[in-house]
Amino acid sequence: MVWDTIYGRDPAQPAVQEWGGISYALAALDATLPEDWQIVPLIKVGRDLAPKANEFLRSLRRTTHDVRFLEVPQPNNRVTLRYESAERRCEQMTGGVPPWTWGELGPLVQDLDALYLNFISGFEMSLETARLLRHGFPRTIYADLHSLFLGKEPDGLRVPRALPQAPAWFGCFDIVQLNEDEMHQLGSDPLAIAADALGQGCTTLCVTLGKRGAAYFTGTPIRTELIPAPAMHPPAFDQVIDPTGCGDVFGGAVTAALLAGARLEDAIRLGNQLGARNVSHRGATGLRDHLLGKLSLV
Repeated sequence: MVWDTIYGRDPAQPAVQEWGGISYALAALDATLPEDWQIVPLIKVGRDLAPKANEFLRSLRRTTHDVRFLEVPQPNNRVTLRYESAERRCEQMTGGVPPWTWGELGPLVQDLDALYLNFISGFEMSLETARLLRHGFPRTIYADLHSLFLGKEPDGLRVPRALPQAPAWFGCFDIVQLNEDEMHQLGSDPLAIAADALGQGCTTLCVTLGKRGAAYFTGTPIRTELIPAPAMHPPAFDQVIDPTGCGDVFGGAVTAALLAGARLEDAIRLGNQLGARNVSHRGATGLRDHLLGKLSLV
């Protein structure tokens, strides 16, 4: 969980403060998981924002009534986002939520049926912990590697970087999500990148492409397809209110659909649809109802 301060493209508009990061994925999972699935959040939050974070958590349907995030004494992660365009932004992070160790995480995952893992800060766990997770959890793991591709300057500025030991990271998860920029950081040949990832044990690579939709790579020999964004009237990306969190919504929706038994192509179509719907809603509060096509109170 991160607390976002978002500056939009219009300098005349004030900054928006709202929960960001994993809260978008939680809203998408809450909107799309089958009725017999339950969300078990394994998420650390700083003590300074824990009461507010747990209030958000209690607004979700698919959790137990007494569910809580894991509170840590360090200050919660906070991110300032400055949008240069609907798809380009500058990001600065403060806070000190510590990473998971396998000693902490191992006992908590033993009775789960699947894991959705999102690198919101990029410091959620080390590669060694991810390897131990893969070894100790033999069921489905969907991972959005997003912020693993961001370094951090001393002032908190996030800067793009090539992911060190990328093949090893791919081998820790069943389904891996990247965006187009992250894919380019790995090299110039998407098919070769996908072949390398799939060769490590990853079964599917999903690449989000913004308003163009998403592509996937899977199988041996590799099968790939571009799933275009849905046609919406008016076009979703012509009515952008807040583009933050589209990739997180996409990942949550795809994960939920796959767990319900959907074909990969259909799961990605749902992810595209809800990711596009997300741009017409500000923040994660009330997002679940918006994704379901209901009026939301924010």
